[in-house]
Amino acid sequence: MRILTLLALLLTSATGFAQLQLPSTKPSPAQAAMIKRGYGMFIHFGINTFADTEWSDGTLPVNQYNPTALDPDQWVRVAKEAGFRYVLLTTKHHEGFCLWDSKYTDYDVASSPVKTDVVRAVSDACKKYGIQFAVYYSLWDRHEPTYKDKNPQVYIDYMLKQLTELFTNYGPICELWLDGGWDKKPEEWGVDQIYKLVKKYSPLCAVSVNHTIVNEEGKRNYTVPADMTVDNKYFFQYFPSDFRLWDPRLITRFDKKQYLHNGQSYYLPFEHTICISRNWNWFQKSVQLPTREIDELEELFYWTTYNDNCLVMNVPPDQTGRIREYEAVTAITLGKRLGLDLKKPLPKNGRFISLSKPATATSEAIEKGKKLVASAANDGSFESRWSAADTLATLEIDLDPQEAFNKISIFEHQDVKQLPDRFSQVRVPRIREYSIDIMLDGKWQTIFMDRKPMGDCKVIRFPNSYKTSKLRLRVTKATGLPSITELCVIDMDRRM
Repeated sequence: MRILTLLALLLTSATGFAQLQLPSTKPSPAQAAMIKRGYGMFIHFGINTFADTEWSDGTLPVNQYNPTALDPDQWVRVAKEAGFRYVLLTTKHHEGFCLWDSKYTDYDVASSPVKTDVVRAVSDACKKYGIQFAVYYSLWDRHEPTYKDKNPQVYIDYMLKQLTELFTNYGPICELWLDGGWDKKPEEWGVDQIYKLVKKYSPLCAVSVNHTIVNEEGKRNYTVPADMTVDNKYFFQYFPSDFRLWDPRLITRFDKKQYLHNGQSYYLPFEHTICISRNWNWFQKSVQLPTREIDELEELFYWTTYNDNCLVMNVPPDQTGRIREYEAVTAITLGKRLGLDLKKPLPKNGRFISLSKPATATSEAIEKGKKLVASAANDGSFESRWSAADTLATLEIDLDPQEAFNKISIFEHQDVKQLPDRFSQVRVPRIREYSIDIMLDGKWQTIFMDRKPMGDCKVIRFPNSYKTSKLRLRVTKATGLPSITELCVIDMDRRM
């Protein structure tokens, strides 16, 4: 890290290159520092927390922000205990409410009943606990009058003033996560000006805007991460950007890193965002919501940090201003299971021996004119899935009989009900009883069976390794058409 910092400072003072993004096939110093961090805690907190909503329009009265036991030190202490390497704080969401005392608005904590400068408190706690500090800042501001000025530069100047406050009063800042860019044309945000300002104060700060990449240059034709499997095919929507964002989609196992702007190729890692809540809420709700299972969180951690990509997991404080204890326990338990250590590289999953191997099924459903084929169950993508056409179904995957495995993870596609806030959801499993069989000496042998619902992610760990030419998932009871997003057969003795 010391070498990267020195290099960045030399570039800034000697050539100014740190304020530019240069074509490359390798990580820049800022990107290398980001990849090394790898795992951060997202903290959504603000006036929306006190309105039980994900988005508000800038008209909520400022006195509605009123935490009763505000404790940012607890947030960062939980992050430290859970093994997170940085904290990403929502300093201003789309409604424009600022978690610091900004000279340029009265829609902030300084005008609220609880005047604590939350940005200051989190930044100081990060220094105290020895982890890095990052900020989320919404481009879209539904409260600020200059946002609607006919001259885009007027509002750009407003943002530059606020970002100068953040980067001169609360540094060092390792990442700037920009959001809300869909409400104006990409060129109207002044992203190049923001990037230059950030690099002036924090050369190693990684900068990006949500929905970074598009299919066609100069057009808002979004590219989902699952399609990003070919180098030099897709284009920047927001340039310059140090990494890719698409909240909350997941990349594939075949994610590529080269993206185009004005005929030149740039290296871009990807940063994922997920919620610790099973209901996918970002701002905490007054009703307690369940967390994801540790098995699912572990497999998502491995998936999202694979191939030099990064993960931030949202762990939001509630209306008291503290992270709920049961959510803190989930985050810390995950960190303990993973064996996270700031002095060691992030842990890896095992070697996938089933990826893209031939797959067949007893039936394949057709949905919206598209067949949901068996091969989608092991293609390395969360955007595709196999679905049977009958509730009793079998999926078979051919394997190399010379390759051993001792773990299987299965992500079930479930029925989803969207809740009124448009973000949160309830997921209901379809598969109720099932078994895993392998071919041994020409006969099927069951190595696992369960009469409980499969759930979001079923992880099966075996005490010994197996070798087989064929593996079978046999669904024996389901409440709907069985559907699998990914079935991964893994050799944990060979970490990737």
